[in-house]
Amino acid sequence: MENPIHLLEEILDESPIHFYKLRRYLPIWLHRFIPIGGGKPDDEHGKTLFGFTVFLLSESIVFLSFFFTYIALRLTTPNWLPPGVSGPELSGFTIFNTLVLLSSSIVIQLAENALKRRKIRRFRLLWLITSAMGTYFLIAQAIEWSQLNFRLTTGLVGGTFYVLTGFHGLHVLVGVLLQILMVIRSFIRGNYNKGHFGVSATTLFWHFVDGIWVILFSLLYIW
Repeated sequence: MENPIHLLEEILDESPIHFYKLRRYLPIWLHRFIPIGGGKPDDEHGKTLFGFTVFLLSESIVFLSFFFTYIALRLTTPNWLPPGVSGPELSGFTIFNTLVLLSSSIVIQLAENALKRRKIRRFRLLWLITSAMGTYFLIAQAIEWSQLNFRLTTGLVGGTFYVLTGFHGLHVLVGVLLQILMVIRSFIRGNYNKGHFGVSATTLFWHFVDGIWVILFSLLYIW
């Protein structure tokens, strides 16, 4: 198989790069550069998805350690909130952001179902909607951060809040990037004819991210 980097160099050496050449070679380069995940036999697909599930379980342990640390610190710290600091407060803005993120789990599941029925255009549309919802959540969280009356260095309440929400936000960002990658790969002809492990894994990852946020939301805003 030709080295994908060399193939890209060959394309860039063509000066000027005509649109029809880019349209012809870009799918080939993407097909070679990004590992193939679709078209595998069902049993092999099941094994890779099982491996990804084990990875998510390890991620769950990391989040659980953060949760228990937060609970222990909050229960054992006499002055949890420094003077003049109210901590994260539940607002309509936060509730709306949460509803957007949780609703995206339904949308991404509909997208995967559409792919299984080989409705590729519907899959792309729903997948992009999910990406937009995830991006909105990240922007809304950044706005919320800018309006809080405490910072990362404001005692334990600041440190734990920003670490927990920041670590979760990093997972949301990874999920959005994976969704964009899956949409790009859907334009490679025949790539999704027999389903795709990447789509199934990204959907599972997104459900995981949403589930983690439910726990975070309960601990940080309701408790």
